[in-house]
Amino acid sequence: MPKIIVLFNLKSGVDPAEYESWARTSDVPTVNALDSVRDFHVLKALSVLGSDAAPPYKYIEVIDVENMEQFLADITTEAIQKGAAQFAQYADNPVFIVTEHCA
Repeated sequence: MPKIIVLFNLKSGVDPAEYESWARTSDVPTVNALDSVRDFHVLKALSVLGSDAAPPYKYIEVIDVENMEQFLADITTEAIQKGAAQFAQYADNPVFIVTEHCA
């Protein structure tokens, strides 16, 4: 079962509290309501283990996809497109990585 990992920072001037509130109250419930998604959550990076360096990305989304064909159809719906447009107002050049278990 694939997982989509999304790595991103917020755009300059975006209030993290505003983004996190939107993610918690709108984005996460909307995506989790899709039949093609087993689980979706957003993580906030705190540190790089064993280092004083800042994490390269502040936010990580993990989308546990049940059915990729259905997911690709689901993301064309009006509700998801509306959410994607809102996400684009917050996220600065997000990287979407499709993964699968290998070990």
